[in-house]
Amino acid sequence: MTDLPRKDRPTMSSTTPAPRPRKFGGTPAQIRSAAAFFRVFAYVTGVMLLLLVLEMVFKYFWQLELFIGGQLLDGTAHTIGMHNRAEVAGGFNASLGILIAHGWLYVVYLFADFRLWSLMRWPFSRFITIALGGVVPFLSFITEHKVHKEVMAEMENHPKAAKRY
Repeated sequence: MTDLPRKDRPTMSSTTPAPRPRKFGGTPAQIRSAAAFFRVFAYVTGVMLLLLVLEMVFKYFWQLELFIGGQLLDGTAHTIGMHNRAEVAGGFNASLGILIAHGWLYVVYLFADFRLWSLMRWPFSRFITIALGGVVPFLSFITEHKVHKEVMAEMENHPKAAKRY
């Protein structure tokens, strides 16, 4: 047997195990609900991120921030406008409000991402790539479209993969 050339020697047959069936972490209703929740907050976070980018452009290029109410240094009252922070006394700094709102809405976006990721049982790298959608302008809209399409396709292709309670 050792006299035979290597290619003619009998080999041990390696049997590859059958692929594990696809399993989800929830019922179809839970997954659809998580996908809808993610879809809403992907759009909300995307819009807030675009407002934040616009606000940052005004703030760092022209030193202007959006104020609602307050009084200018020359004594005139205003209701809403773009002003230098040093020129306004009192009022509500809407630019700061946009910054804070985006931060908290991004936290909700991460929760929506986590919920969908855990129900779909995707790898952790997928969670990270979806999370980046909330910090890169316009990416949340693209991510939402791809993720929603993939979730619906996987649900359709694997109808028995979801838990049944």
